[in-house]
Amino acid sequence: MELTKEQLEVQIADLNGKLTGDMFSDMDIKDEIHNLTMKLNGVKPMDSSFDCVGCGS
Repeated sequence: MELTKEQLEVQIADLNGKLTGDMFSDMDIKDEIHNLTMKLNGVKPMDSSFDCVGCGS
């Protein structure tokens, strides 16, 4: 089931609220935010026919 734009925005906002400011603690949260933002914006890495293969996310 594909998430709506609103659902993605709510998830991103929720994750942003969980950030601690510690780079190592926040790594997984920032990775998830990155993945959701890419879905929200319909973006995929250049030179990639698959979503997120280029950046490894």
